Amino acid sequence: MNPCPVWEQKSGRVYLFFICVRGHVTERQQIVSGRNAARLCFICSQDAGYSWSEVRDLTEEVIGPEVEHWATFAVGPGHGIQLQSGRLIIPAYAYYIPYRFFCFRLPYKARPHSLMIYSDDLGATWHHGRLIKPMVTVECEVAEVTGKAGHAVLYCSARTPNRCRAEALSTDHGECFQKPALSQQLCEPPHGCQGSVVSFRSLEIPDGCQHPAGKDAPTIQQSHLLDSSLRLEPEARTLSESWLLYSHPTSKNRRVDLGIYLNQSPLEAACWSRPWILHCGPCGYSDLAALEKEGLFGCLFECGTKRECEQIAFRLFTDREVLSHVQGDSTSPGRNSAPTQN
Repeated sequence: MNPCPVWEQKSGRVYLFFICVRGHVTERQQIVSGRNAARLCFICSQDAGYSWSEVRDLTEEVIGPEVEHWATFAVGPGHGIQLQSGRLIIPAYAYYIPYRFFCFRLPYKARPHSLMIYSDDLGATWHHGRLIKPMVTVECEVAEVTGKAGHAVLYCSARTPNRCRAEALSTDHGECFQKPALSQQLCEPPHGCQGSVVSFRSLEIPDGCQHPAGKDAPTIQQSHLLDSSLRLEPEARTLSESWLLYSHPTSKNRRVDLGIYLNQSPLEAACWSRPWILHCGPCGYSDLAALEKEGLFGCLFECGTKRECEQIAFRLFTDREVLSHVQGDSTSPGRNSAPTQN
């Protein structure tokens, strides 16, 4: 369940993380009882997915005794990333039980929080970072953002039940994150939905084109995502060598109309563009991939034509399409917007 791959560039190895659940116990049953039945597992491939290793269980190595405080947990779903430092990151979340009463767990107190699982030795050993608190956050994805001054920051976008997406930043490669903030520009349907985010090198905007967020150029916002205590130089906060692309349903009421959002100033608050609607109608989970050298993006997503998501589709589009659509009419699909069906 919950597949989450990451590619290690130096060795060419692909790690596919997932969870196995003993006895077909549902997530809800684990949360209610406070008894975890999930196991953290992965397989790897050294030939681009043609063959795979045996399953390896990492639960004891990564979580250890702390699993007693996790009613359940999961990775992804979506993709992991490799940072410029070489660190491999797998996004995850856990339902944490903070209190005990006379040695008895109080499972109804379990609250979900996102966190990262990481490796600094090309996948030989794995560890987990701190829970992102205090806000309730669930499925998440991360992207590395580099500012003009060369500062690398890890951006996290997480699902919430609060009708808005949660955003958080880390300056220590994902071991801990600042207090998350709700984005008023990125809505969530009731109970939320998984979303995807990728970073890529900034593009040159043709003269006379408007900034996708509706401005002529990025400006300093009154509210920064970055905590002022980090003491980054102003240019590191306001200018970025990396942009972000984000996919998610655009309706506050239900999972419909999959949108693509662009952010040219990821280290600032309120800099997301209006969405380009990639698919009209029912939609759900999605996952983005960036092919920077080719100027291409891919989006794999759940979609449908009636009331349900009865198919999985794939759409390939260019970076110039993104700029064109978010600068123009972002409320309707563009030309050739029909997805490739799988």
